[in-house]
Amino acid sequence: MINWAYVILLFILGFITYRRKSLDLFGSAVMIIMGIIIIFSAGVHWLLLIVLFLVLSLLATKYSKKYKMSLGQFEGRRTSKNVISNGVVACFMAAFGGYYLTFAGGFIGAIATATADTLASEIGVLDHHPRLITNFQKVDPGTNGAISPLGTGIAVLGAAIIGLAAFFLGVLSDFLPAIVVSVVSGTAGCFADSILGALFENQGWLTNEHVNLMATIVGALIGILLMTFVF
Repeated sequence: MINWAYVILLFILGFITYRRKSLDLFGSAVMIIMGIIIIFSAGVHWLLLIVLFLVLSLLATKYSKKYKMSLGQFEGRRTSKNVISNGVVACFMAAFGGYYLTFAGGFIGAIATATADTLASEIGVLDHHPRLITNFQKVDPGTNGAISPLGTGIAVLGAAIIGLAAFFLGVLSDFLPAIVVSVVSGTAGCFADSILGALFENQGWLTNEHVNLMATIVGALIGILLMTFVF
């Protein structure tokens, strides 16, 4: 049975993110709609995993705000495009996750990818010596497809946090699958984002939202494959 208090809390969260200028009005509305879908299809514990991603993303975005602004890399208020590109795959996975365990792996993979990529972008930009993932040439911080030890490390950490949360929230009841699926799929999805950014976003062929969406698809597919053939 659905506890409607959680739906009310979801509306409150949407209002807070809008008032704090983390999301625009349409972005907050889309977040609420996707959250309701997840609550009714998979349960509140699945939604809490996305809330964790949201909190980590907001904290990472605000971190070293002045320095990022000086580089022209502070994203500020996000839109519905950001919400959809990072969350629609996870929302789709949650719609079936209550019936098929493999989709739980896809859900975790999508969230882990979005978390890893966001933290890598927001914290990795503080590394002064990034290199392009396709040829390892030195590039400016914030360049699409740039990677660094700091960014990679924080990406793996972010994915691991999602795995731990997935276990404690009961999205996956076994510890090892939760951690392995999250770290492997999240890290792979994050690297896929960097490759797509270097090859296509820098050329103007894809937008950041396209890249984010494709990366979460990669993370979800790897999560499904791991749950199907490994666990």
